[in-house]
Amino acid sequence: MDSKLIKQFGTDILCYRIRSARQKVRMQYKDFDKQMISLSKEEKKLYRQKRNLGWDELTPPIQKGWKRFFVLRDDVARSNNADFYENILKKINTHVWSHKKDFKIKKRRRGRKRYIVQDQYLLRPERYHFLRLGFSEAEKQLFHIEYHVEKWSDKPVMRYVFSEPWRYVLRIRPNMIDKVRKRDEVLEARIKQINNYMVVNDFRKRQAKLLTGYYQYRFGKVVQKYNEKNPLRNKSIQRILDETKIETV
Repeated sequence: MDSKLIKQFGTDILCYRIRSARQKVRMQYKDFDKQMISLSKEEKKLYRQKRNLGWDELTPPIQKGWKRFFVLRDDVARSNNADFYENILKKINTHVWSHKKDFKIKKRRRGRKRYIVQDQYLLRPERYHFLRLGFSEAEKQLFHIEYHVEKWSDKPVMRYVFSEPWRYVLRIRPNMIDKVRKRDEVLEARIKQINNYMVVNDFRKRQAKLLTGYYQYRFGKVVQKYNEKNPLRNKSIQRILDETKIETV
């Protein structure tokens, strides 16, 4: 409490618990933080209710584009080990959707835009994902380890790759939709209202710090990587060789 008030009205004013200007500002910050936490809880609750609304059947079903996936090759499907390789396929199969039946995408090559067929591979899981898929010991023998450079990682990522991909071929089928999610306009309006309030006022950063303790910028790591000083810049080849010799010695 302000000392001027105590001098003016005496110590009896302490029983009224009057807040000072600093305490009032502090309480405003606390109320704002509580609001951010309550909005986060409400947003999670609304998204959970939206996911649990259920589905509506479409009669008749409609086609939306095409889907491409892997199936057993004809000779493998007729062999005695068809069930064995089919069980593996269920765990590493991938599905790709396209609005074109030829699955061609636009890509620039040497300044020109050309249409090329979109690549598709079997699943190449990481170690923790590979263990969760529940492969048997016989199935694990058909995988080998490869290291791939990913955009989201600074180091090569270890992945388990199927050693006999020739046993599977790609198959294209119409992508039929027979059900759609139910919608609630009140829920969607409230979710949009909260999102606009947080984004327009740039409150997501403060909310993330309150919930997780930090706010991670999306391109922070990339900017830092490109801003690093190159140790070989403006150095001749002879100087680089001399420095490396000195270090090795």
